[in-house]
Amino acid sequence: MMMMMMMMMIIIIPEDRNVIKKEAEKILKYKHLTIEIQCMWNVKTKVIPVIIGATGTISKSFRKYANNIPGNHEIKEL
Repeated sequence: MMMMMMMMMIIIIPEDRNVIKKEAEKILKYKHLTIEIQCMWNVKTKVIPVIIGATGTISKSFRKYANNIPGNHEIKEL
């Protein structure tokens, strides 16, 4: 039997200087919820933080997380 996958996207737009801090906060904040969902529903759960600063600043790990989102999408830089 194939295990189902649930993805939780957390979208935040903080001040630019807080992008990395907010990303870490959200991953930790939702860790307990993902564990509980996995146990209750028997699904694999993944948190995908989408944190983009007010002027477009992104963290170094943004692309890694964006690649986990299903579908066709493209990240362009100015």
